[in-house]
Amino acid sequence: MSAAARKKKSVRADRNRKKAAELLENDLDLTFAKRFFDTPLPGHAPEEWTGKLIVVEGSDGSGRSTHIALLKEWLESQGFAVETMGLRRSNLIARDLDEILAHNVVTSRTLALLYATDLYDQLENRIIPALRAGLIVLADRYFFSLVARAAVRGIARGYLEKIYGMTIRPDMTFRLKVPPQIAFEREFRKNQMISFWESGRDMHLSDSLYESFVSYQSKIAGELDVLSKKYGFIEISAEGSIPRVNEALRRHVAEHLGIRSTKFTPSSALIHLWR
Repeated sequence: MSAAARKKKSVRADRNRKKAAELLENDLDLTFAKRFFDTPLPGHAPEEWTGKLIVVEGSDGSGRSTHIALLKEWLESQGFAVETMGLRRSNLIARDLDEILAHNVVTSRTLALLYATDLYDQLENRIIPALRAGLIVLADRYFFSLVARAAVRGIARGYLEKIYGMTIRPDMTFRLKVPPQIAFEREFRKNQMISFWESGRDMHLSDSLYESFVSYQSKIAGELDVLSKKYGFIEISAEGSIPRVNEALRRHVAEHLGIRSTKFTPSSALIHLWR
């Protein structure tokens, strides 16, 4: 082979290596774009994550936490390892948030930032490690609820979505829908009380606890309608029985994860929920 031919071959090889590197970089950029809503969370490699993030949204009284517990047991019976997360569960700030909420001594914007801190701490220390290890993460609410809560208190939705721009895109997001009147009845029957914050009492919507709850939850529902259309929530009516609603959830999850059977009977520890 002549010197000119060898040089031409070397140039072609360099060009091919450069093109391959660019393609790999583009693939990684696409992976990051798919896994995060906006700016990637620094220091993480989502292409290494083999787990799934499944979010269940819904008001108090929608059965959200009940269905998370049932889904967890069903998935574990199918051989999946499961981690759970929810609002105000970070080791960093959860207790402080509980105390602040108990004393009602915080502005809406400060509260939104505190909730963001709680969520990002869980992302770093619970959710991402679980996804990296191949676990299914079931989220009992996610930043969607936080955006809705802050938005109805007058904080711009665009500002809020920027705050949560480094959060991970869920693989599936469910929204359990139930009229606020039914949610109120369920919640009061269960706890014999209604949350100050879940009824929007800080917003002075009504002197009546019932009317305040219905008005506030209706506003939240309106915000979630917007987010549902934007991010493609799977909406399920939660007015039916627990077994019927949970079957619908299992059917969607099974299809996504490639699980053949959705048959499930809760263990003795959870059978009281099966009503």
